[in-house]
Amino acid sequence: MLFCSDTYPPQVNGVSVVTEISVRGLAARGWECAVIAPKYPADLSNPFSREGVPNGEVVLSLPSMAMPTYPDIRLAVPDMSRVDRAVERFKPDLIHAETEFVIGRLGQRAALRTGTPLVTSYHTDFSKYVRAYGIPMLQSAVSSYIGRFHRRARRTYTPSSPARNDLHALGVRDVEVWGRGVNVQAFDPSRRDLQLRHSLGVGPDEMLFVHVGRLAREKNIDLILDAFRIARGMIGARIHLVIAGAGPCESELRAAAPSGTTFLGHLDRSTALPALYASGDAFLFSSLTETLGLVVLEAMASGTPVIATPAGGVADHLRHETNGLVYPANDARAMAEAMLRLTTDDMLRHRLGKGALETAQWLTWEAELDRLDRSYRDVIDSSDRRAV
Repeated sequence: MLFCSDTYPPQVNGVSVVTEISVRGLAARGWECAVIAPKYPADLSNPFSREGVPNGEVVLSLPSMAMPTYPDIRLAVPDMSRVDRAVERFKPDLIHAETEFVIGRLGQRAALRTGTPLVTSYHTDFSKYVRAYGIPMLQSAVSSYIGRFHRRARRTYTPSSPARNDLHALGVRDVEVWGRGVNVQAFDPSRRDLQLRHSLGVGPDEMLFVHVGRLAREKNIDLILDAFRIARGMIGARIHLVIAGAGPCESELRAAAPSGTTFLGHLDRSTALPALYASGDAFLFSSLTETLGLVVLEAMASGTPVIATPAGGVADHLRHETNGLVYPANDARAMAEAMLRLTTDDMLRHRLGKGALETAQWLTWEAELDRLDRSYRDVIDSSDRRAV
């Protein structure tokens, strides 16, 4: 099994997390896994370090450079000959192109050239990204490319039903909803840490709102800051906001943040991040471009109610008045009013936290990885039958 991805640990984002989990989980189920990924700087810290090294061998790390406007993203050198040699050496039964751009496209070309069964993943709605970055005229071209890319595959995996519907609209037929998992052993309400709350300046009767994610324009985090500023005006200084993550917008978000906001940067995924989720009283989410929203599931597994807009993949799991509160897209005042409700109504907050935990407990990675194992074998078997 060969994974071709433009992002992999130590880089942190939803795609790298899911790819790393897939590699480790499939290796535990008897697969020999390998990865082609960008080469990262030697001094880049690995927030996955305490979870162990992935069991898949990185057979090829392509030289890469930092994207000028987004240094966390690495742009790999499109060396097709090196990828071809890696494929010939490893001889995979299946190639999974995890991303649609440089390395994913190289892996796809190698699969088509060698006749190796090919599957793809649709993790990211890049057509919405170009709108978020102020170039909506490219939206149609990006959507067309995404459709062509995934139509070449035997099967495409995407983590939500809205994303599956988007792919169907682009003419992609064999789409499987997969990847809606969360590590319920790591993310758990028992990780709540009163000492952590105290270190963040949160008193015993004060409210802590948490956001986790990349600090990038498409994540719409300035809306959270606006809502928190409005909520502070309604409630006063007894509420706090903690933002974990890093990205190209970090400096401007720090400059715009109201009093009571703390930025933590990247956190270790095995210890610090679970403790933060569980120590929060509510999780704030503002992105409208997610195919899943993995951080939403991690917060729910931690027993933390969610305040978000049910857009994209978030809509599959967020239930108003059951595991969180819903607000209209881009409405900072409505988000602030939801924050006010949870601050002033302890019974509501506890009930929604219980509902969040019940939602996440059904979404284990073990079950998802068992499904992926079966799905991969089905693709290989059906490919073998076609070849007869």
